[in-house]
Amino acid sequence: MLARVPSGWRAIVVDNGSTDGSADIARSLGATVVHESRRGFGAACHAGLAAARADFVCFCDCDASMDPGLLAPMAGRVAAGEADLLLGRRRPQGRGAWPVHARAGNIALSRMLRRRTGLRLHDLGPMRVARREALLGLDLTDRRSGYPLQMVVRAADAGWRVAETDVPYLPRSGKSKVTGTWRGTWHAVRDMRRVLAEPPVTRTAPTEGISA
Repeated sequence: MLARVPSGWRAIVVDNGSTDGSADIARSLGATVVHESRRGFGAACHAGLAAARADFVCFCDCDASMDPGLLAPMAGRVAAGEADLLLGRRRPQGRGAWPVHARAGNIALSRMLRRRTGLRLHDLGPMRVARREALLGLDLTDRRSGYPLQMVVRAADAGWRVAETDVPYLPRSGKSKVTGTWRGTWHAVRDMRRVLAEPPVTRTAPTEGISA
């Protein structure tokens, strides 16, 4: 995965409780490793966002299901002003790439998101790009599985242009604690339903241009 990160980009890997030595492997391959004591998907994502220093930040799972090389054109579209938050819409490639229970949960959440925000998105994909300062301005508070949904909801409340683009989705390496089981999927849906129940928070839309 790290070998496919665009040349010149800084890869940040967040370790929030790994016991398999993956943090050491990532560090040996040139990644910046950030340690986060709190468990949870959102805690890891937000720690990476806080540690970033670039004008634009990208999120991508490290399970080989998506190609980080696709982040470069996505970032280019955000930089060009086509969108304020660009999500990768997963397009399964091959059998087993996207388990039925995980896909069903994603469809249900997309429908709830549409009712809550009016956004007609098909996927709450983990591959996404936005401006760093603007994301920090959303004041995201969820540190569990609701983090990616809260990002989209608060962006919509702030009047951001939220869009999606197709990305190939391959069978992952290893088993996910979330999409790999019905129980994990249920916990994720529960966290996200809690996010959807939050009252709207008014924020400002990102400004154009790139800081020096």
